Amino acid sequence: MEAFYWLLFGGLAAVVAALEMSKTNRTGPPPPPPSTRSRTTTSSSIPHDGCVHPTARAPPPHPTLFSRSLISSFFLTLCRSDLFRSSGDWLQGPYVYYLYSQYGYGKGDIGRLFIAGFGSSMLFGTIVGSLADKQGRKRASVTYCITYILSCITKHSPQFKVLMLGRILGGIATSLLFSAFESWLVAEHNKRGFEPQWLSITFSKAIFLGNGLVAIIAGLFANLLTDNLGFGPVAPFDAAACFLAIGMAIILSTWTENYGDPSESKNLVTQFKVAASAISSDTKIALLGAIQSLFEGSMYTFVFLWTPALSPNDEDIPHGFIFATFMLSSMLGSSIASRLLSRAAPKVESYMQLVFAIAAVTLLLPVITSFLVAPSTVKGGSISFGGCIQLFGFCIFEACVGIFWPSIMKMRSQYIPEEARSTIMNFFRIPLNIFVCVVLYNVNAFPMTVMFAMCSVFLLLASFLQRRLMIVAESHRSSKKGNLLCYPFSAHEISLF
Repeated sequence: MEAFYWLLFGGLAAVVAALEMSKTNRTGPPPPPPSTRSRTTTSSSIPHDGCVHPTARAPPPHPTLFSRSLISSFFLTLCRSDLFRSSGDWLQGPYVYYLYSQYGYGKGDIGRLFIAGFGSSMLFGTIVGSLADKQGRKRASVTYCITYILSCITKHSPQFKVLMLGRILGGIATSLLFSAFESWLVAEHNKRGFEPQWLSITFSKAIFLGNGLVAIIAGLFANLLTDNLGFGPVAPFDAAACFLAIGMAIILSTWTENYGDPSESKNLVTQFKVAASAISSDTKIALLGAIQSLFEGSMYTFVFLWTPALSPNDEDIPHGFIFATFMLSSMLGSSIASRLLSRAAPKVESYMQLVFAIAAVTLLLPVITSFLVAPSTVKGGSISFGGCIQLFGFCIFEACVGIFWPSIMKMRSQYIPEEARSTIMNFFRIPLNIFVCVVLYNVNAFPMTVMFAMCSVFLLLASFLQRRLMIVAESHRSSKKGNLLCYPFSAHEISLF
């Protein structure tokens, strides 16, 4: 079955390479930048009717911010420990479950360790998100690096309490990871007056290079350390700590500090009220939070389930290589997302409905194969035929994840107000973490197929909510466009009314 792994990996690599080459050939070399005078909106470029016309454009972004965010992302994405998707622990990702099982813990104990991580993220997430807005996003990003390094160190101990402490530290770091970095980038982008469309390009490139290319290399490197060089499953955690330290040094030396609302100093309670008020008063924000919670909750449940799903009889599977294949699939998804986001149509609110529906079908495959394919009864050995089918479906799911990240980042940048961005983003994680904790707490009470079916239902619900968000957003755009139309009469004619 080793040929199957290589065929799947090679096929995905060929598709990604073809997409990127066709994109390069189609776009060609970038045009020379227009002069500063033609790019900058001055007082003379504003007509006397008071309306700013489309010819008046903000200056395009200087490549410095883009380079800084990508360089930092390069190192940070090599080092994340709990969650399958974001920039922080690609080296550790494939070996978290495996390490705990090697220490002799069963599925129930491992589930409780995962619950500790998600639970701490839920309890401390809103607080650390508010502190990031108040104390500074750069400082919060450095805190993430330090906290995750400590979490990596705890993996050397087989003691359950020490591992539990590591999961709690990892949960706190994860809350910072999913709020501080993105909030810093959006705030810095807006502060420098860069064009809005460049933000979606930055998101797509970060997912493609960081959550794709770097993650693939990290997965293969982790496989090399663990399997080929024989350093054991704790080696990727040590390597992750080293890369996190490098990422922290880059943040300290290159990033500038920014805050949620520099105009006034707010305490945590006030920030909570502002975030809660924004969510309750804006249907778009509430829908976006529900969609994110449903998708990410299913995704993090998948993180826990993919290892036992592919090796129900302790089959010998190459965890690092499979992880690299997943990341290549994510890279494919981000490449597709960059094409979609660069076009005026379809809108992100539109195509994400289909993405969620496809993801729902892929997580139904373990249920379908349990009925159509006879389960293997041989202990050990290579992956079964049913496992191959599931692995193929999981790769499609990962491609959906690759589309999801830059797309949800784009929608968050459009709908979430800047003054409480980190706080609101961590509010979204409360229902997400509750959902994952409930699933993992009952991991021994339900068959694995039931949990996959549950995730599929939640993804379908996310698709329906995404359609609702599209309708609400289109209605809002239409009303806003009508309000901003310039009145076609002179001031004297208006006064006559």
